[in-house]
Amino acid sequence: MKKILSFAFSIAALLFLSVNARSQTLKVGVFDIDVMVQAMPAYHNVDSLMQIYDRDSLGSLREYYESEYKRLDSTYKADSAQMATGKKSKAILDMVYADRQKAMINIIYWQQIAQNKSNEKRGVLSQGMYDQVVNAYKKVLARKKYTLVLKPQTYEGGFKIDNIFIAVARELKLTELPQNLLYLGDDPDPTPVKPTTQKPPVTKPKG
Repeated sequence: MKKILSFAFSIAALLFLSVNARSQTLKVGVFDIDVMVQAMPAYHNVDSLMQIYDRDSLGSLREYYESEYKRLDSTYKADSAQMATGKKSKAILDMVYADRQKAMINIIYWQQIAQNKSNEKRGVLSQGMYDQVVNAYKKVLARKKYTLVLKPQTYEGGFKIDNIFIAVARELKLTELPQNLLYLGDDPDPTPVKPTTQKPPVTKPKG
């Protein structure tokens, strides 16, 4: 019985030491690629271009959908009257009806269509910035070897966590970050790992 208890105690001790060793090497950071892209100064240009796109391109498309529906609706009503007198075939009327239904669906689901097109356009305009952020993020991960990376608003304070936004901003040579991103955690590199001729600190709040 004593041997069994001794064996069980040994196993428990090994498990405790293993968990304790892992907890000591656990490195947690906070980061979000979308948020980092939106924090880049050049992203303001994307917002400006999107306002133009939403107003001009999407506005014109909405007008086209509405005018096309009105045209097809008028055509359908006229063809219906002509079919009743034998001047139009049912096959032609059915084709006009199908086109009118498609035009109607575009109007009914316009908000969703416009949102999808807007998201696609924003993605195209910001793709270059996403590439820059992802590359900088990969460099930080390769250097810091994080065990876990959390997004903002997904954790409670009270434990040590690195603010990867600051490290990525340094990789991107940014000199500032929005204030709400500066206080999410500790600076991963309070002193530069490799001193350079110019290593701008990311400490100046925006606005």
